[in-house]
Amino acid sequence: MTIAKTLPTKPASLGAIFLAIFIDLLGFSIIFPLFPALLSHYLQVDGTGGFLGWLLAQIDALARLTGSHDNYREVLFGGLLGSLYGFLQFLFAPVWGSLSDRIGRRRVLLVTVAGTAFSYLLWIFSGSFALFIVARLIGGGFAGNLSVATAAVADVTSRENRAKGMALVGIAFGLGFMFGPALGSIAALYNPLAHYPQLAAIGINPFSTAGIAAFGLSLVNLVWITFQFRETLDPRHRSGADERIRHPLHALLALEAGPTRRADWLYFIFTLAFSGMEFSLTFLAAERFGYTPTSMFKIFVFLGVVLIVTQGGIVRRVVPRFGERRVLLAGLLTTVAGMLVTGFAPTIAWLYVGLLLLGAGSGLVNPSVSALVSLYSGAEQQGRMIGVFRSLGSLARGLAPLTACLIYWWKGGPFLYALTGLFLLVPFIVGLRLPQPQK
Repeated sequence: MTIAKTLPTKPASLGAIFLAIFIDLLGFSIIFPLFPALLSHYLQVDGTGGFLGWLLAQIDALARLTGSHDNYREVLFGGLLGSLYGFLQFLFAPVWGSLSDRIGRRRVLLVTVAGTAFSYLLWIFSGSFALFIVARLIGGGFAGNLSVATAAVADVTSRENRAKGMALVGIAFGLGFMFGPALGSIAALYNPLAHYPQLAAIGINPFSTAGIAAFGLSLVNLVWITFQFRETLDPRHRSGADERIRHPLHALLALEAGPTRRADWLYFIFTLAFSGMEFSLTFLAAERFGYTPTSMFKIFVFLGVVLIVTQGGIVRRVVPRFGERRVLLAGLLTTVAGMLVTGFAPTIAWLYVGLLLLGAGSGLVNPSVSALVSLYSGAEQQGRMIGVFRSLGSLARGLAPLTACLIYWWKGGPFLYALTGLFLLVPFIVGLRLPQPQK
């Protein structure tokens, strides 16, 4: 095994990495509370013809296979858009990661953050559904830079502190998912067309305020990286320029059988299960406890706070004592318990107990498995290996929404959460076979 050299942690670079991840996740989740209104708006603008009409016809056909639901169009519409973004991340994460192994992290981050900002600029002027889809396609492709940011964390942390560095990534994830929907909800309160209807001629739409907020944050991120981010990849660890960039699944299957590939599959299965829970949680809370969109916000804030506390405080203390592998296994079992408690919760109090277990379990799993993949990989392969790792997570987030919704409608919440809990025993068994890397 190649031993990565220990580099001093660069606070300014870590700050830029944190901001890049946070804003990418903010952009991914800011649109969550807007899905129903997006559908209504573009139906009024575009009608039932064109691409939107075709998409709704496919949604109607899919819903007929699983039975009717009061708001199935809005939910599946949101699921498809979320899946689209996730699939683009899946395709591009190894591309940006491998490229950063050759030319450095800073240059790739500058390009991808600029591309993300451009996607938000398009969103501001998306007067048609087609242009809105183009904006999401561009945004999803450039958001694959999460692999670059994660690799940069690996560059500036020692092997002993790798899990602590990956916990920083987890905190950025938690904050992005916590504040993204909140920012989207707040931005939706101001519709520029209500005050300046003539702006519709240039593509301004009711959701342009959210786009402006995301665009402004991306510009801040771009400026911050330009002036504060110092290159983290040592030139001696850069791979050859003639290395081909492969499709993530091809790259995964091409890996030698061993701990890296097992950790990648473990992460994919865990993310598939956890993302399905996140997307279906709103249905469970609304159906069983009468939650409204406003009270749904409390659930995700609670989950975000638990994730942040776990990854920002607990992980930093338990990993040096017990090791990444044991913390990973404990997190998987905690998540299984959380799935079962949440799925069968008879009261709101029990619901929050389940959410506490889910948040704590995920907070233990994500930085631990990220650190293991990084520690199993050589210093010159951090970008490519973490690119494959992150792209599989994106693929899971792309598959999870529709899969979870279909199972939920077919068999109900308790069945879905019990099945998901049993499903999570698979990565636990895989984790038992992972070695604790030497440091």
